[in-house]
Amino acid sequence: MKTTVYGLAAALVLVGCHTITEELPTQPTKSPASPILTVPIPKIPLATPTPKATPTPSPTPGPGPTPSPTPTPVAGCGDPLPPGIAKMNTKIHLKGPKYTLDTTPLVHDAAYCKKVGFPDRTTCPVRPEGNPERVACETYAVGHAMDTGRAGPTWYKDGKLCTGQSDSCDNHPDNQYLLWAYGNGYYQACTEDDVCGGVQVAR
Repeated sequence: MKTTVYGLAAALVLVGCHTITEELPTQPTKSPASPILTVPIPKIPLATPTPKATPTPSPTPGPGPTPSPTPTPVAGCGDPLPPGIAKMNTKIHLKGPKYTLDTTPLVHDAAYCKKVGFPDRTTCPVRPEGNPERVACETYAVGHAMDTGRAGPTWYKDGKLCTGQSDSCDNHPDNQYLLWAYGNGYYQACTEDDVCGGVQVAR
């Protein structure tokens, strides 16, 4: 009887010991060639930071269109100032022993012509005949003669300045827009900007 009880007790102790051993946590492994214990460490994934979007700067607004400056009136010629001369309308004014030539500076601008009193024209003088501003406005647009220095055009005969000789021409003593022509040839009146108009004289 005692022998049986001791045997059972011994068997229970063995069985119980085996069960406890199986339930213990896994022991660290030891490399057979090294006395150092190796413990596996799980890898923890690193979070990759999301790049921030670079803000796009707002475009800087450019300067607006520059308004056209209003022309400054000149002495004796108010608004509107004449545009550039388009043509010197040159013709024979009087015939005689000496021909008298006449030239009129013309502008080509329908809006301007309407403002100064020529509503039905696209080409017109800088001011109507008799207008008190006409002389000043013509001087502003035409300039001064190269040879006399007076306000008005420079006159040429066959490409040469007038000499006053009988085969040439002479500037009128009172009006730079008039010329005395003595001989046959091609006569021209030119502005300071070299806008010219001419007439052929043949007696």
